[in-house]
Amino acid sequence: VQLQASGGGLVQAGDSLRLSCAASGLTFSRYAMGWFRQAPGKEREFVAGISWSTGDSYYGASVKGRFTISRDNAKNTVQLQMNSLKPEDTAVYYCAAGPYRIMVPLGVKGYDYWGQGTLVTVSS
Repeated sequence: VQLQASGGGLVQAGDSLRLSCAASGLTFSRYAMGWFRQAPGKEREFVAGISWSTGDSYYGASVKGRFTISRDNAKNTVQLQMNSLKPEDTAVYYCAAGPYRIMVPLGVKGYDYWGQGTLVTVSS
């Protein structure tokens, strides 16, 4: 199984950025997909997750209303559109796959597979 995240970079506060994650080696329709982030010295934090079967999405409190998760089941990809970025959004962002067709885990332990991470830096 491989999850390849891309799209990170250096942006200014207020800018937008779109992350993408390509999944291979798994049956995409059997997995909920999520994005997490980890800033230096902090625990890995749930950012957003999406169900395969219902399309329902969930967001962490700090990003709700600014970030949007989506998935393309035909292409085995999941995206994270990040708008109105803030310096506190600076972190390494990870995509993850959890073995649930309906529910979306909100914690790290709910996910079996992880991508390598992509760095997002937001300057003030």
